[in-house]
Amino acid sequence: MQWLRSSDRRAGAGKRRAKPGPTPGAKSGAKRGARRTRAQRRRTPLVTARRARLVAVPLLAVCVVLGGAWLWRDGWFARQIAATQLGLLNLSATAGFKVEDLQVTGRDSIPKGLIVTTLGIERDMPILSFDPDLARERLRALNWVKDAAVLRRLPNVVAVKLIEHEPLALWQHAEELSLIDQDGEVIPGVEVERFAHLPLVVGDGAPAHAGALLDMLEDEPTLQSRVTAAIWVAERRWNLQIDGAIKVRLPEIGPAKAIAQLARIEREHGLLDKDVVTIDLRLPDRLVVRTAPGAVPVVPTADGENT
Repeated sequence: MQWLRSSDRRAGAGKRRAKPGPTPGAKSGAKRGARRTRAQRRRTPLVTARRARLVAVPLLAVCVVLGGAWLWRDGWFARQIAATQLGLLNLSATAGFKVEDLQVTGRDSIPKGLIVTTLGIERDMPILSFDPDLARERLRALNWVKDAAVLRRLPNVVAVKLIEHEPLALWQHAEELSLIDQDGEVIPGVEVERFAHLPLVVGDGAPAHAGALLDMLEDEPTLQSRVTAAIWVAERRWNLQIDGAIKVRLPEIGPAKAIAQLARIEREHGLLDKDVVTIDLRLPDRLVVRTAPGAVPVVPTADGENT
């Protein structure tokens, strides 16, 4: 018996002891674990790629925005746009759309060279690069220009129509002289000495009414030639100064009739050549005349007879 047990041990010593086999439940769990591991291995690269995109896309957007902002501040976009526009304009000039003629109407006091400079045009420049609205505003800034119209007549003509201020009179106000036009507007930046031959109007508000008065006087040119000044009084009527010495008071209502009456009396009686200081025409039925001290009184009635 001892020999048999001893031999059994020796016989089994050369053999590898077999591991105990897994139970059926353990086999099932091992299979599930292997499948889970393989699934995790398959999902891990996808999850990593998604996370990378979530980070990369905003980062790329930020880079694009910052890069675009830098290019914008640097003026790159503006330079590219300007270069493209310039190329197109030059191409249009090559096709015949270029300035070859400047037509100006209504010009009287403004030198033509000043108009060309103000418009900012040159011969053979692309006419499509010329801005008529901007040119009009520049022309209206000139002292003699009351208004202007500027047109592009394609393919090669720039047309300018000027409305200049038409000098009417000199306006004395606050011990200063200004030149006014037919509408009573002041013409700025003008040497008034050149217009000493024009009538002189005086007083606040005089420019707005000067045109109407001078129209009345034009109907009596002989009388008009002797009027040296017109003073607007109390914002309602005129006093005329004749030959720098005689004051004629016109009425508020019907000044044209009073002027015609004075002109008739002057033609018939030479009233303005007498020693007259003041003629008051404010009464509808008579003239009140004041003469110099020691002179013969002269008081013509409305029909021109002396009283």
